[in-house]
Amino acid sequence: MKRIILACAAGMSTSIVVSKMKAAAEAKRLDYYIYAIPEGAIADELEEHGEDVQAILLGPQVSFMKKAAEKTAAPYQIPVDVVNVRLYGTANGEKILEHALKLANES
Repeated sequence: MKRIILACAAGMSTSIVVSKMKAAAEAKRLDYYIYAIPEGAIADELEEHGEDVQAILLGPQVSFMKKAAEKTAAPYQIPVDVVNVRLYGTANGEKILEHALKLANES
């Protein structure tokens, strides 16, 4: 199954964003497993599921990790980007999902 990862500092706001992204994907009848992981778990997650991951989004609070995440994701050719702080703060799951799909070239 195709996966979209939201890497964060594992806060409550991230679970809300993931929930809204899942709802947006279901409304569009998209078959994605969308989930959050701690920012330090990206390498392990890619080792296990890298072939299925379509995009990695970083929460704004871990934007400083973008270069490291890109380096980790490069062997798998997975795009990485930081979620817009306004979209994240308002938990705009539809727009965040659209961004992830654009990253994955599946919009």
